[in-house]
Amino acid sequence: MKIYTKTGDKGQTALYGGTRVSKASARVESYGNIDELNSFIGIAKSHIEDAEVLKQLKKIQFDLFTVGSEAATPVDKLMLANGKSRLPLIISETETEELEQWMDAFDEQLEPLQYFILPGGGKAATFLHAARTICRRAERSLVFLNESEEVRPELIRYLNRLSDYLFVVARYVSKINHEPEEYWNPNER
Repeated sequence: MKIYTKTGDKGQTALYGGTRVSKASARVESYGNIDELNSFIGIAKSHIEDAEVLKQLKKIQFDLFTVGSEAATPVDKLMLANGKSRLPLIISETETEELEQWMDAFDEQLEPLQYFILPGGGKAATFLHAARTICRRAERSLVFLNESEEVRPELIRYLNRLSDYLFVVARYVSKINHEPEEYWNPNER
């Protein structure tokens, strides 16, 4: 199988289920942002040594492929003619609750926030903060898509929680690497 198909040379691509759309469509933008997020998490992983964090991030990358596949599938194509789901996996409340549990465990080990944190705190934390902002963009793009085409709320909820998780894990990684956080304190300008 060749990687290049030449079918997108005129600015269109096929969604899961076969529908062809512009590469500038809201749907393509949304799953493109999810793909970018997944790549940034991969960059962050290359700077992390903590086994538990790596295990969680690997699971998140897997889940993001699941989110992306659903984002690439119009709602009317989610079910096959025989009544079975086109997608082998979908994101559920279970994955969102898992993020919450991981966050709570890390948060117990962190100092309470008193100020906003400037993105940084070492290479791994910096990439996690960048991933957090990309996650917010991916979430916004799914919300935008949902204004014209139905998106299951579980996808939006998962990305919302994931951005929170990425913030907390960035702080945790800074702490375990003994890399200080910098604060945005308007009184210290």
